[in-house]
Amino acid sequence: MGSFKYAELGTFLRSRRARIRPADVGLVAGPRRRVPGLRREEVAQLAGASVDYYNELERGAGSQPSEQMLAALARALRLTSDERDYLYRLADRPLPAAGSPGAHVHPGMLDLLTRLTSTPAQVITDLHVTLVQNPLAVALLGDHSRFRGDNVSFVHRWFTDPDARRLYPEADHDAQSRVFVADLRAAAARRDAKDPEARTLIAELNRRSAEFAELWARHEVRVRRDDRKRIDHPSLGLLEVNCLNLFSEDGRQRLLWFTPALGTDSADKLELLAVLGTQLADTPR
Repeated sequence: MGSFKYAELGTFLRSRRARIRPADVGLVAGPRRRVPGLRREEVAQLAGASVDYYNELERGAGSQPSEQMLAALARALRLTSDERDYLYRLADRPLPAAGSPGAHVHPGMLDLLTRLTSTPAQVITDLHVTLVQNPLAVALLGDHSRFRGDNVSFVHRWFTDPDARRLYPEADHDAQSRVFVADLRAAAARRDAKDPEARTLIAELNRRSAEFAELWARHEVRVRRDDRKRIDHPSLGLLEVNCLNLFSEDGRQRLLWFTPALGTDSADKLELLAVLGTQLADTPR
């Protein structure tokens, strides 16, 4: 990467850091702050980077940041889509595809996610690609950032990988499959008819899963706005939760959060999840 671009990248990161208050990203300001915005160590913490590495970036030195790091920085600094694109170009990295895990997340959704500290929540695409999770969502559902290729879509995993269903009681699998396919059909219709992401996913699932092909042929359509589901957590046992959605204006992203179902003991279990955090997320799923 050219020295000019690297220097500009460092300057740009400093300027974006300076405009954000700690409260904007869910941090406690604390006393004796000498800067109006975030400290370098706070940005590093939010992006999952070491302080030394982030300092190197702001100084315009060090190695070229990866696409994953750029996505994390864009979210930590609440960049707009134009600012995110500028950051990638300064780093000489290709812009991530719209439905990839590195896709831009609207800052407003990130702000809401930051404020949902006592309930599992995540932002996903309309094709069920997880873009970002809060710690409680990782503890409840596992870390979705580890998936690559076609498996970034939970719908793809649901119909092609039996392990994807382990969190859900077998008695609920048929109903979940029907809802996933009906929601996917609605999502595909909202997109351009030639949208390669949706077309490729649907063609792959029709080819690999007889169950999906049979359900797709029914032409059922239902946007998944809310749902009640059972989750068989490896450490907490069975939880019954309400799964709620907030959609972006174009419908391509949704903020998904889970609340305990009334009349069950799931509220106590979610409180325990909050206490133990990601210690309970060690079991692969």
